[in-house]
Amino acid sequence: MAVFINLLGWTGAAALLSAYWMVSTRRTDGAAMSYQTLNLIGSVLVLMNSLYYGAYPSVAVNGAWIVIGVYAISTASRRTR
Repeated sequence: MAVFINLLGWTGAAALLSAYWMVSTRRTDGAAMSYQTLNLIGSVLVLMNSLYYGAYPSVAVNGAWIVIGVYAISTASRRTR
């Protein structure tokens, strides 16, 4: 189980870093769906890893990141309709 949880955590970290790299190198915009989706997926995966290991400050940060991501995606979805 620990190997699977670690894989989730590393995948989430890679997704978060990829999103940050994309914005920092101007490959995408902070409001882009690709950026928001990568952040949301990465946050969910890192949150799962953090919960497993009892890293509650990281759980809180990623929980907030998830709320922000869901809000941004839902707001963008409503705007495109």
